[in-house]
Amino acid sequence: MSDLYRSAISARLAKLPLDPPSSNEEDEENDAEEETDSLGDLPGSGMGPPAMPRGFHPIKRQPNPPNPAYAPIPGSSFFDSASQVAVPSRGLDFRVYYTPPKYSEGTVMICHHGAGYSGLSFACLAKEVKDLSNGELGVLALDARRHGKTMPDTLEDDDLSIDTLVSDFSELVQAMFSDPEKAPSLLLVGHSMGGSVMVRAVPLLQDKKYRITGVTVLDVVEGSAIEALPYMHNLLNARPDGFDSIEEAVEWHVSTNTIRNPNSARISIPTIFKHVPNAFKPYQWRTPLRSTAPYWTSWFSGLSKSFLEARTARLLVLAGTDRLDRELMIGQMQGKFQMEVVPGVGHMLQEDDPTRLAEILVEFWKRNERVVIGVKKVGEL
Repeated sequence: MSDLYRSAISARLAKLPLDPPSSNEEDEENDAEEETDSLGDLPGSGMGPPAMPRGFHPIKRQPNPPNPAYAPIPGSSFFDSASQVAVPSRGLDFRVYYTPPKYSEGTVMICHHGAGYSGLSFACLAKEVKDLSNGELGVLALDARRHGKTMPDTLEDDDLSIDTLVSDFSELVQAMFSDPEKAPSLLLVGHSMGGSVMVRAVPLLQDKKYRITGVTVLDVVEGSAIEALPYMHNLLNARPDGFDSIEEAVEWHVSTNTIRNPNSARISIPTIFKHVPNAFKPYQWRTPLRSTAPYWTSWFSGLSKSFLEARTARLLVLAGTDRLDRELMIGQMQGKFQMEVVPGVGHMLQEDDPTRLAEILVEFWKRNERVVIGVKKVGEL
């Protein structure tokens, strides 16, 4: 681990508050609950931020009232629909958010979130993509197992190994688009852990005869991610165990710069929490990142090789310029993939600047969809 990278981690820890903000609110099963899902990630590591020191809690305390400035925003206006899709072979009932393309044989951008987040971390991006593409590029975002509103059916959903996540995604695509010949072309986009899933899903879907326009990885590089793993538990120790209200959870993510776009945080954060009545902090993480530790190495090992070998157009979008490992640096010099850097954002770049990312993705789609056999060019009827 470089001195620069170690300093970056130390600086991030130093910025975290000693105590989280607090407030209070009841759990609601409506659209407002579909507004948030995000665990702030360490830039480049593919993981999420810190937790409060465990152990001591004051015997008595007075929770602060919820701050209305951080009240949840319903996700219903950012996608055309939100539904549950049963995939019996995986024992899961997937939550998916979907805005179909204007033309039935167009292209759908499928988005897979990072560890601890949910499909609603792409809500603002989905709206920007629809506007910029004039509705010709559809957007589908999902909640992975043990995340958001995806629930187990008859089987356990504890396994978060990369092979399991890739199989989940592949079979969800087959459940939603059962006939590859009639299915839209697919543009795969994955953030952090989700980037690993999407890269590895490319050959599986191509073997099933699905048309893949391209694959995009958002702010994760194998070298940086693997290098950061030994330090992740220290980062998680600085994260609150829970919050008194959803508003407090949103405020914490914004105040720590985990998410720099307050409106997006108000949409995405609620679904990454569950309500636990009578708990010291009743709003607790839906997917505690510490519990995913056994799978961290599997998520990122071999990512660079898989990305460079994907038989489709490849795009890497970063929030910083100093994160390429040796394999990617060589690949970039050989012109094997397109790389873009979004300035002024953190690890959650799709939430921090959805407009700029939408511009990059729509341009990537326009440039590459026409070379996919059988897919109509942009604007064709």
